[in-house]
Amino acid sequence: MTPPDPSKWVDRYTDYLFSYAFFKTGNREDAEDLVQETFLSAFKSLPGFKGNSTEKTWLTSILKNKIIDYYRKKKSGLSLDEYLTATTDQFENSYFTGAERHFKADIQSNFITESPDAWLLGKEFQKFLEICLMNLPMKIRAVFTAKYLDDEKPETICKEYSITPSNYWVLLYRAKVMLRECLEKKGVLS
Repeated sequence: MTPPDPSKWVDRYTDYLFSYAFFKTGNREDAEDLVQETFLSAFKSLPGFKGNSTEKTWLTSILKNKIIDYYRKKKSGLSLDEYLTATTDQFENSYFTGAERHFKADIQSNFITESPDAWLLGKEFQKFLEICLMNLPMKIRAVFTAKYLDDEKPETICKEYSITPSNYWVLLYRAKVMLRECLEKKGVLS
């Protein structure tokens, strides 16, 4: 395997790394900063590159760690427990009705289609899903993408984002409900 060539990183990987970071943070400036930090960190640790992965995979791994640090440092004024407690009533009133907490009639949908695999993989759906993911609150998006896009294990996600297992499941549930509502508003689900 050829050793990494830092002089070509910007041309080869900036767009990919920026897209990844922007998708994870939802903020252009933060994504740019994270990519720069990734290149700087990679350059500093270049002697430690063992060649067990491709250059792109190695840089992406560094970026993932930078994004985790980004979320750890990001202050929202509330701890995750406080955030979930403060938003529970608003969340539940937006999606559920009655003492039994059934889904409101205007957001219930039938998700069965003739060809779900083809539909889910369709480019139009992917475009709308990305838009809806970007509209999720940052804390929820981070956990959801780590679970379903990065295929991280729950224990790893809880450790990386300093959350409890119960908070983890609450965040995933909320993400699914919010994504469903967003996709319905975009006319993707009916």
